[in-house]
Amino acid sequence: MPRTSTKPLTFIDAFAGCGGLSLGLMQAGWTGRFAIERDKFAFATLKANLLAKGSPHKYVWPRWLPKEPIGIVELLSNYREQLEEISGSIDVLVGGPPCQGFSSAGRRKHDDPRNQLFASYLNLVDIIKPKAVLIENVRGFTLDFSAGEEIKNFSQALKTRLSDAYTVHEQLLDLSIFGVPQARTRYFVLAFRSELNVPNPFVHLQSRLPSFLRSLRLTAPVSSEAAISDLEVGRSGTQPSTESKGFEETRYAGPLTRYQKLMNAGCKVPADLRLARHADDIARRFKEIIKLSHAKGRLNVSIGAEMRARFGLKKLALRVLDPDRPSPTITSMPDDLLHYSEPRTLTVRENARLQTFPDWYSFQGKYTTGGHLRRQEVPRFTQVANAVPPLVARAIGEALADLLRTKHTVAAERDRKVHSRLHGVQQSAEIRT
Repeated sequence: MPRTSTKPLTFIDAFAGCGGLSLGLMQAGWTGRFAIERDKFAFATLKANLLAKGSPHKYVWPRWLPKEPIGIVELLSNYREQLEEISGSIDVLVGGPPCQGFSSAGRRKHDDPRNQLFASYLNLVDIIKPKAVLIENVRGFTLDFSAGEEIKNFSQALKTRLSDAYTVHEQLLDLSIFGVPQARTRYFVLAFRSELNVPNPFVHLQSRLPSFLRSLRLTAPVSSEAAISDLEVGRSGTQPSTESKGFEETRYAGPLTRYQKLMNAGCKVPADLRLARHADDIARRFKEIIKLSHAKGRLNVSIGAEMRARFGLKKLALRVLDPDRPSPTITSMPDDLLHYSEPRTLTVRENARLQTFPDWYSFQGKYTTGGHLRRQEVPRFTQVANAVPPLVARAIGEALADLLRTKHTVAAERDRKVHSRLHGVQQSAEIRT
């Protein structure tokens, strides 16, 4: 078995959002070159955590690219020459095109302009020529769109486009198997340059999953209560918010479970603990809904028509957390999910815990937004909900490092042997001469 290379592997993160994928890869030992993200709030989060002085993980950002929000179309237009200069030198290009037009949680539209951004991602692949490509998206990315008589399937188009130069592997993964305290299914594509002859990476990823969890002293699945019980108001009370006048936040007293200790490492007090301001009658209604949901065994699922009628609710997606199981997939709507025991919605930090963001990772920008601004801004709740859980990115990063370093070493050994044979032939020719 060849020894593996220890040279840091590099990646570029397209459609980076608030940085979940980048963070996980960096935790796995990868070097991030830069990130592409056009939203000012999401980029502010990236900058505060992955570009700040003293951050435990940082990009090695190129001088030619300003540290500011940029869209992929603008990057391709304004920096094509610089991108061509790094062609072939990047190990992996990662990122998930915006998923709102694909998501079954929203209004699936085949002609949503955001859906077309995946073509720009593939144009970037053509220029960068990375050794591998990693794409994450919602399950709806794999489903057909009916556009009149035409059927559009973006995952099929993606595989067809990549297959000229890459061997493409795809997999739907329930992310709770990685220790994410959330039943969240996502579609992943891993494609490698065909000449590398890399075996199916998902087989390798799943084979090393038990050792990955042991290295973190985690047992999957992780329940909601195991993830956020230290953030309960009833444990240590509240205090005035440190950043939002007129709001209260949870007072923090320290982690309780192994998962909480892992998330809290390196951080005394988490950020983003601001509580929603629920009117007294709303809090009483939430208390009754939580009590009835426990009694009827309707946890982690929508509350049902009978309960909606009883409380005069039109909202269809309201669910109460089951403390003993991973949470349902979190969304960008903070009032979709109620706490398992306290009459309130979750905080940004609680959602971040369910997404495996460490407590030192702080989020920037507005907490929420509404109306037409929902298509223009990415506030904190949305940043967290749309992210790739860093723990999943870390597991994938470690598996990819295994495969790529081994292939690099095998290729280097092959080249060395070829060079040695050629050198021997040359010496024999010189002796005969």
